[in-house]
Amino acid sequence: MVGVSSELFGALKSTSLKKHLAKKQRQNRPLPHWFRLKTDSKIRYNAKRRYWRRTKIKI
Repeated sequence: MVGVSSELFGALKSTSLKKHLAKKQRQNRPLPHWFRLKTDSKIRYNAKRRYWRRTKIKI
């Protein structure tokens, strides 16, 4: 289809968009358990976790 935007086709992604989405996927993970058990660590959870339905990525 000529002239149709790629928003209609979920599988059509550029390489730069794939890299951007892959980075966001790597960032969206909990803290390691051993990090939580460190004695002086005040960080208990990942404050920047994102749920796919609630918070959308600004692409």
